[in-house]
Amino acid sequence: MSSSLLLRATSLANGEVVDVRCEDGLITHVMTSPSDLTADSEHDLSGHILTTSLVEPHAHLDKAFLADRITNESGDLAGAIHGLHAVRSTLTRSDTTQRAIQAARLMSRNGVTSIRTHADTVLDTGTQNIEALLEAKQACAEYVDIQVAMLLEWPLSGPGSSDRHALAIDAIQTGIDVVGGCPHLDHSPRAAIDYLLELAVSHNLPLDLHADENLRTDSADLEYLADAMIANNVRHRVNASHCVSLSTRSENDIKRIAEKVAHAGITVTALPQTNLFLQARGQYTLAPRAITPVSLLRNAGVTVAGGADNLQDPFNTMGRGDPLEIASLLITASHVAPMDAYSMVSTHAEQVVHGRSSRIAVGEKANLVAVPAATVRESIAMGPPDRFVVYGGVAINEQIRNRK
Repeated sequence: MSSSLLLRATSLANGEVVDVRCEDGLITHVMTSPSDLTADSEHDLSGHILTTSLVEPHAHLDKAFLADRITNESGDLAGAIHGLHAVRSTLTRSDTTQRAIQAARLMSRNGVTSIRTHADTVLDTGTQNIEALLEAKQACAEYVDIQVAMLLEWPLSGPGSSDRHALAIDAIQTGIDVVGGCPHLDHSPRAAIDYLLELAVSHNLPLDLHADENLRTDSADLEYLADAMIANNVRHRVNASHCVSLSTRSENDIKRIAEKVAHAGITVTALPQTNLFLQARGQYTLAPRAITPVSLLRNAGVTVAGGADNLQDPFNTMGRGDPLEIASLLITASHVAPMDAYSMVSTHAEQVVHGRSSRIAVGEKANLVAVPAATVRESIAMGPPDRFVVYGGVAINEQIRNRK
């Protein structure tokens, strides 16, 4: 049965006060408030900023909330990987599903309506994590859209690669939404990129790589990926996450690479919280910020999203499941303007996850969040709770779709 929703006296980012009506999952009216609009359910949102919903473009729901169960001795990426490996056999499918649901509920309360999560896909446990996250995806479908990306174990080149290739096919048959892997950890990053790109294209699935997640000046995953796509005229939905090593290059190099990335149509996801936590350990003078150079990429026309990555696990012991926390970090550490930072965790993140972005206009999807704040900048700075979340044109309260 069709139901309608009316949001009264809410402020848009430009300060305009409007009434917004939604029905059948779409925005049907945006009118100056007060209006004569009516609906089955009405809510006074005066004192709130209304925007399109927040989006988490890069999560690891299978690892969420493991910070007190796994020790990262060195505090860096290798230490987190080793710590996880030591306890992997104790992590059951049921446990993983429940932690993922807990994380998704937290994000939903903060205004997130879409999540792309990577799932560890390793020989030891096969497709167990994928299956767990697909179960969580179904359990949370009423209030958030979850995409499950395969995070394929390395090596994907040389000895031992054939078993991983077979595992990738198993993962695709299990029902992943996105192909992914970590070429920077492979024996041959270029061969790994070639394999993963071909796999994604041949199975018509988006590709999302953990690329250049290090501070080595010779790490070149992103540039090689762009070169490969341009040389072979590949037009495909591809995202590169992390891209930390790009910040170690000269400004001219960054600009040159950014132009290639824009030409190839690759989107980039910056992950400030986890990268600041893991990178540059033990470097006490002139320590790098360990974040991809957001502004230079954006200046070249690259769509750059902001994501949280890990949530209270050995890769990042912090995190609140709140994209506004990430927006605040981007403002502070990457010198991004507040409106741009907000776009990075909303419309640009949506572009990464869904290949499109939305706005508050008639005919657009009614995935919205209203935050009690006077301006977008204030909403990021204060990160207030009690957010009003709309998913598919229906108000969400305690992760229940309220039709009354």
